[in-house]
Amino acid sequence: MDEAIDKSSLRPPKTDGQTWSVLRRLVGYMVADKGKGSFAVGILLRFVSVVGLISLPWLTGHAITVISSPGGTKADLAQTIVTILVVLIVYGICSVIAERIFARAATRGLYTLQRRLFDHLQGLSLSFFDRQPLGQLMSRVTNDTEAVSLFYEQSVAAIVRSLFQIVLIVAIMFVLDWRLTLAALLVVPVMLLVGAVLGRYALPAFAQLQSNLGELSGFQEETISGHKVIIASRRQDFAVEGHTDRAGDVFESGSRAFFSAILQFPVTQTLSMVMVVLVLITGGILSADGEIGVGEVIAFMGYAGLLAAPLSEIANMVTTTMNASAGGRRIFELIDTEPEIVDAPDATPFEFRGGRVEFRDVDFSYVPGRRILHENSFVAEPGQKIGICGPTGAGKSTIINILTRYYDIDGGQILIDGQDIRTLSLATLRAEVGMVLQEAFLFSDTVYHNLLYARPDATREEVVAAAVQANADTFIDRLPDGYDTVLTERGANLSQGQRQMLTIARAILAEPKILILDEATSNVDTRTEKLIQQGLQRLMSGRTSFVIAHRLSTIRDADCILVVDAGRIVERGTHDELMAEHGKYRELYMSQFKGRQRA
Repeated sequence: MDEAIDKSSLRPPKTDGQTWSVLRRLVGYMVADKGKGSFAVGILLRFVSVVGLISLPWLTGHAITVISSPGGTKADLAQTIVTILVVLIVYGICSVIAERIFARAATRGLYTLQRRLFDHLQGLSLSFFDRQPLGQLMSRVTNDTEAVSLFYEQSVAAIVRSLFQIVLIVAIMFVLDWRLTLAALLVVPVMLLVGAVLGRYALPAFAQLQSNLGELSGFQEETISGHKVIIASRRQDFAVEGHTDRAGDVFESGSRAFFSAILQFPVTQTLSMVMVVLVLITGGILSADGEIGVGEVIAFMGYAGLLAAPLSEIANMVTTTMNASAGGRRIFELIDTEPEIVDAPDATPFEFRGGRVEFRDVDFSYVPGRRILHENSFVAEPGQKIGICGPTGAGKSTIINILTRYYDIDGGQILIDGQDIRTLSLATLRAEVGMVLQEAFLFSDTVYHNLLYARPDATREEVVAAAVQANADTFIDRLPDGYDTVLTERGANLSQGQRQMLTIARAILAEPKILILDEATSNVDTRTEKLIQQGLQRLMSGRTSFVIAHRLSTIRDADCILVVDAGRIVERGTHDELMAEHGKYRELYMSQFKGRQRA
């Protein structure tokens, strides 16, 4: 599907959380852009088909009148039968085409909504994902969109058809006989009252159901991802108990939700039967008094049956509609979330002028009032290697996160080549900053495409050259299909060292101007670390580089080492200078080497 999405048409004022507001917004995705015209055609065809449908009882009644009337002829009867056949054909053709259009609209709505949701998630800031459990997000992307999908597929077309049928039938019934119509409509206020009461109970129940499903999905994702820890710790019973508790919550909320919704169907069916009985009694009395013919009573009975059918159908749709409303509200909460880190209105492209990085009295906090970094200042000259070390939780990774503007600082300035990063466009800034993280993340794709992820326009020769520089080509050649070997999720069919070499190759292929290494060799053996370090040296050559390290041996050759403690840069200098100071760095260094090496 290639049509561009006009996002303005999909972003009405934010939902107020009410059922009809959410449902209107969901339907808006079905008719967005080029779907409006076809949806209108579908409604027109549905109207014509309903007109044909509701004309059948009248034609049937007319045929009976012709048969029972002394003046009726076979020609009149034949003409009526032909008319009935033509109406049936028109009804069938219009119904099929209308259903095809509504099916297309349902597919369009789900496609547009899922695409809008996923696209929006890609633009949200890291702070949003820090606050959202992955399982909860996945539940909204899967469970909630599935609930909306059922609404699109089953409810919308049925509701349109039912509403047309109800309005037209009631109008015709009044034309035929207002007394029989009033008898039929006596039960409608009761139906509406029951629907309102059950709806007020069902909607919160469905909202709770979707929330509990999110909790269950989150727990399942977490326990399956951590299965090694669970097995090693022999906590399978704990996992089973936790899953049972959450599944029980889903069962309880689901039972309440579906019972309140399903209850509407038998109530509606019962009241529909009462409607038919009332029409039959009233019609019998009027016919016995000679005020109405038998054919008219039969026609009216047909209309009463046709009126009962859409009322029951709407009752059937309550479960799907309420569930979709609850799921839609959770989806729109995501879509309405604005990214916290955005380009300034007058943002300019980043202009690389060598790679000089300067922090000026930088303060930062993830949560307002709980400062992580305090008045940090330093300068990295073009081409320098800057080591960053310190105890766990000191703020090392935070320095890197704000350098790439994944988060905005509270105070001070961060300048790259004299340009305040808050004045630069995010796309151009991050395009020039490469990262190799401690956790090597690979996608479920071929080795080749995992490397190509860094620069989609790279040639195969460039990809192979990057792998060679990262010392990854040797093990890639030994894989079953070489560069075309498909990796499992997160590259689980490779060793940690092999995964890290691929991420280094990916960074080499990206050709960043500034490089960040976050514990890139902390989880590998000594031999593999040597190969990785060779690749990293090639990658860092001529680039301003920041290396976060717990293994202080990896930053001994750094041009400047920053020692971070409690959110402050407490020491800075070369390895030899810091060892001579007998301060925090020397303490960290000696604790690693247990005093066996001398400065």
